[in-house]
Amino acid sequence: MALLAILAVTLLNFSDGGIDFTVEVESAQIDPAKSIFLDAVLLAPPSVEMPDFQERVRGFSVAEDDAEEPVEQKDGRVKRVTHWRLVPQPCAKEYKIAPFVLSDKVAGPIYFTAPEYEAAQKGAMEISPKKDMPPLSWRLVAKVLVAGSLLAVCIWACIFALRHIVRRVREHIMSPIERAWVELDRLLKKGLPGRGRYKDFYVELTQLVRRYVQRKYGIKAPHMTTEEFLREFKGGEKASHEALKAFFESADMVKFAGVEATPDMADAATESARGYLRGDDASAKAAAQVEGAKKKV
Repeated sequence: MALLAILAVTLLNFSDGGIDFTVEVESAQIDPAKSIFLDAVLLAPPSVEMPDFQERVRGFSVAEDDAEEPVEQKDGRVKRVTHWRLVPQPCAKEYKIAPFVLSDKVAGPIYFTAPEYEAAQKGAMEISPKKDMPPLSWRLVAKVLVAGSLLAVCIWACIFALRHIVRRVREHIMSPIERAWVELDRLLKKGLPGRGRYKDFYVELTQLVRRYVQRKYGIKAPHMTTEEFLREFKGGEKASHEALKAFFESADMVKFAGVEATPDMADAATESARGYLRGDDASAKAAAQVEGAKKKV
C-alpha cells in the first residue's frame, strides 16, 4: 500500500473553506485493455457530500464505486473515501470526468491521457505462418489407411469397368466366328469340368454355339428348344447340320436327362463344338468364293 501511495498520480487537489478534495489514480495514461482504478478522498464538514462521478465520466463505458465508512476527524470534519473503477471505451475522442459541484463550488474537469496509437505498418509479413499439422496418432494412421484403401478400391473398380467396356466393344465389332472363338477360350479358362460343374459347362457351351448361329444366320437360337432350333436352322452344309444335331442331343442328355458326365465327355463336347465352328466357317468361306467367282463371270 505504501508503494501504491508513492506511485499514485494526483489528478485533482481542491481546497476551499475547510473542504479538501483529492483525486488520485495509479496512472493517468489510458490503456483500452485495462480498467482505471481511481481514489476520491473528501475531508469536509458533515454536510458536504462526496460528489458522484457516475453521470460525469466521458470516454468510459462503466463506472463503479465502492465507498468506505466515513471517519470523523478531531477538528469536526468527516473523511470520506470512495474507490472508482472506470472501463475505457476503445477509440473514444476524450477521456475525462466533467466538472462537478462540491458544496457550492465547481471543481474539475479531470482529464486522462489518451492512448498513443501506432501508425499502420506497410509491407509484407516478416514471418509466413505455417499451418499446424495434426499430431501423429494411431487413429490418424487408421483413417489414412482406410481412406487409401477406399481410394484403391475405387480406382480398381474404375479400371475393371473400363476394361469390361473396352472388351465388350471390341467383341461387338468382331465377326461371328471370331467372337465365338473368344467366348470359347473364356469358357475353357473357367475350368468348370475340373470343379465337377459339368451341367454348367454344357449350358454355357451350348449357349455359345447358339449365339454364334444367331449372329450369323439371324435365328433366335438362345430362346428355342433344341427341336425348334434344329427345325428352324437351315444354314451350312448337311454334314455340318448333322454334326450340330449330334452335339446338341448329346449335351441335352447331360443338361436334362441326368446323365453323369465325365472329363472325357466334356473334352469330346468341346471338340465337337470346335469342329462345328471350323466346318461352318470353312463352308461359309467356300460359298463366298464360289459366289464371287460367279459375279466375275
